Amino acid sequence: PDMLEVENGGMTKDEYIVHFRIWAISKAPLLIGCDVRNASKETKEIISNKEVIAVNQDPLGVQAKKVRMEGGHEVWAEPLSNYRVAVLLVNRGSWRNSITVHWDDIGIPPASVVIARDIWEHKTLKALFVGNLTSTMDSHACKMYILKPIS
Repeated sequence: PDMLEVENGGMTKDEYIVHFRIWAISKAPLLIGCDVRNASKETKEIISNKEVIAVNQDPLGVQAKKVRMEGGHEVWAEPLSNYRVAVLLVNRGSWRNSITVHWDDIGIPPASVVIARDIWEHKTLKALFVGNLTSTMDSHACKMYILKPIS
């Protein structure tokens, strides 16, 4: 991909967020395509999310792969340094829906206990997960997590 289209028109806020996260997890250069001098507060929040940028810049340097696609649902995963995995769940469908990431799809042993950090919200989820993680999102929206096995 050549440059980010955030704030260039034609997409909703959720679609701009999906666009930015796919670029980040794909290790694409994060070249801003809008006039940053006049960018909205919303756009600046999207393109300056330090945890999403950190996925893009992770020293392991491995690009994400789409590991599952079912209808309008996609699961992307990328190994990160320190035995972590970045996961992007994308709902390209026309309605709110749940998407599940299974450990065996992303290289985590199925019985592993995992902590999950929502890197958009900058919050570690309180629950521990074994075998999978399910998240619900709006149409044309996504969720992005850093998963770290703890046992």
